[in-house]
Amino acid sequence: MARETNTRSFVLRVDAATMDALEAWAEDEFRSINGQLQWIIADALRRSGRLKKPRPQAARAAASPDRKPELPEDVSKKPANEPES
Repeated sequence: MARETNTRSFVLRVDAATMDALEAWAEDEFRSINGQLQWIIADALRRSGRLKKPRPQAARAAASPDRKPELPEDVSKKPANEPES
């Protein structure tokens, strides 16, 4: 997850069993514990409808501004059901 300049910090206390499970899960997903917590929270917010899902195409376009937009089919082609002249 990319670090935003608009982040806030807070202290979170969890019991040892929860922390152990969280560490194992984060390791399985190749994330830091902080990254795993951010992912869990964002996922829960999206699922509950409290945070909108980013649109995949918009996110990809924003990630690579030099990417060419997809072009529509060639409009010079005749439709398949139109007879040849």
